[in-house]
Amino acid sequence: MSDLPFRPFADDAAVRRVGERLLARTLPRPEWTHEAHLAACLYLLTERPDIDVDARIGDTIRTYNASVGGVNDDTQGYHDTITHASVAGVRAFLKTQPSGGLADRVNALLGSATGRRDWLLRFYSPERLFSVAARRAFVPPDLAPLP
Repeated sequence: MSDLPFRPFADDAAVRRVGERLLARTLPRPEWTHEAHLAACLYLLTERPDIDVDARIGDTIRTYNASVGGVNDDTQGYHDTITHASVAGVRAFLKTQPSGGLADRVNALLGSATGRRDWLLRFYSPERLFSVAARRAFVPPDLAPLP
């Protein structure tokens, strides 16, 4: 068992599998973890130039959630602000890790401040981030600008 505060990816193929299974809506729901969210984002940004992540990520996640029996409403499922702020964070992280293996970069992301589950609370108050308005559409941060 790992001493890391996250579950690292063993290799590039494992990261690609998460990204492709998200797109195909075949990723088992228990595998849609915090780590998988960030891995899929990094994969899409670095290996799928055919996909406009900013334009498509919302529909991709919403349709995936529905395909595995999830609900996208005001209290659960897709969260627009968390998603788009996380994409911004992954993009900023990639500027510091422009090369290297896919799994190496994902694992570095997960081990960084940006990869922490509470990272967005540096920029958002809990009240704002977890509001219905923030779930429905992107809202700008109220504590500090996103990177």
